[in-house]
Amino acid sequence: MKRDVLEIHLEAKLLPTYTPESRLGTVVCTESTPNVVEFEFVVEGAPNDILVRRGEFVSVATDDGTIIARVQNLIRTNRYYQHAEAVREYQSRGEPLRSILPTDRWQYTIAQARVLGCWIENRAARPSFSVSPGASVMRPDDEMLASFLNLDPKNGLRLGTLSHHELAFCPSIDRLLSKHLAVLAMSGAGKSYFISILLEEMLARTREQGRLAVVVLDVHGEYTYLKDLPAESLGLRGSRIDVEHVRSSHFQIPVPSLSAETLSSFVSDMSGIQVRDLRRVISETRKKEKGAYNLSDLAEIVKADESINKNTRDAIVGWLVNLDETGLFGVEAVPDMKSIVSPGKLTLIDLSDFISLKKKQIITSYLASELLYLRRQEKIPPFLFVVEEAHQFCPESRHELSLPKAQIETIAREGRKFYALLCLISQRPVKLSTTVLSQCSNQAIFRCTNPYDLEHIGKTSEGIDRSSLDSITTLEVGEALFVGECVSFPTFVKIRHRLFEPKGAVTGLSEAIRKTDRISSQP
Repeated sequence: MKRDVLEIHLEAKLLPTYTPESRLGTVVCTESTPNVVEFEFVVEGAPNDILVRRGEFVSVATDDGTIIARVQNLIRTNRYYQHAEAVREYQSRGEPLRSILPTDRWQYTIAQARVLGCWIENRAARPSFSVSPGASVMRPDDEMLASFLNLDPKNGLRLGTLSHHELAFCPSIDRLLSKHLAVLAMSGAGKSYFISILLEEMLARTREQGRLAVVVLDVHGEYTYLKDLPAESLGLRGSRIDVEHVRSSHFQIPVPSLSAETLSSFVSDMSGIQVRDLRRVISETRKKEKGAYNLSDLAEIVKADESINKNTRDAIVGWLVNLDETGLFGVEAVPDMKSIVSPGKLTLIDLSDFISLKKKQIITSYLASELLYLRRQEKIPPFLFVVEEAHQFCPESRHELSLPKAQIETIAREGRKFYALLCLISQRPVKLSTTVLSQCSNQAIFRCTNPYDLEHIGKTSEGIDRSSLDSITTLEVGEALFVGECVSFPTFVKIRHRLFEPKGAVTGLSEAIRKTDRISSQP
């Protein structure tokens, strides 16, 4: 029946020979469509024209409002090639079928579209009726589409353009970041590039637009070039960009301000009794030393305290000595947390000096805990804490070393109340804590092919449908699927180019080899 309807449609020559620029096709009847949730239409234009692509938004005007849909699939058909035995017979004669029969005249494309909603009186509504057969399918108006997707063209973050559209993708900062953001993809798909663009947008905001403090845990030193970012490249003439670069080798955690509970979070298995004894020692030491002591001093005091059980005493001393040997602890805080978190300021915590994962985790644990504490006390402004390689610091498995896990999960659960916000980047979503990932109301998903990661994304991403999930494996580098509260419906986006490219950046293996070869050949 479906084939007969389409053949009659074509034979009656209902398709016009001239196609307006915004007109894409005509709705047709099948056995089950059009209905409230989907419809099909014949694409207009010449047989080989590509007017519609998978993932593109389309619209159908009705008396009750404008239906907005997205193309889920495209089927190209031709009645002359429907019978394999006939095609095989003509092939055996040594002549192509198109040289004998007018095959091009009977080739056409059927687009399958899924209804997303209805635009009625400048607001989105749930669809409650189907489009009519014969209705014209159009490209949606940019202004209407932006409103339908809850984009903010005036004050939003300009991150790219909608795939297959010229419309700028500019979600509002409230929708994108106020309930945490997760950036997920396989290695090399464009995660870090996207984050650099997000940071450009944050730095380019004015006081009138509202500026958010940003702290980046830069595991590989990928964003250090931003300290040389000229204000002119962001369109900020006469202004100064506030970027501070903190090397991990200069980082120092102040021992006098640490509680026993905080120190216990830097080791993996301190018992409640050991924490209790350490808490008493710290309280007495603060009164005696007046806040000027380090871990080695504290270890000596514990060693001399015979009121503590010998086994407990030896264990605490061992932990304190091991922590002291990391070189991360001192009497004063470097840098001062209050000074690195201010409106519009970007602070890069560069961990590339360290190979030790434990050192990186200790710094991350301290940062997460201190930032949330200071924000609760309103001693620092609202902030965004960006964590690269998040699966290393907040893994799903309980058997892995994960010192910062409890602190990051606390921010994920409670931080939004205080506008202590997270942006987590991971190339292994399946290894990232489900607790944290489920709290990220927004996700930017780049190309991902691992079936376990895809399954994990499908289970933890609200609003993502099967078709969108299947499309993740075919995304190009620099193309992402945004889901969550930042958009009304899952939306494919082509990420824009950076406004400032780092000097001397190596873009591939061949370039790295040539660069190294040139340097080594110099006298």
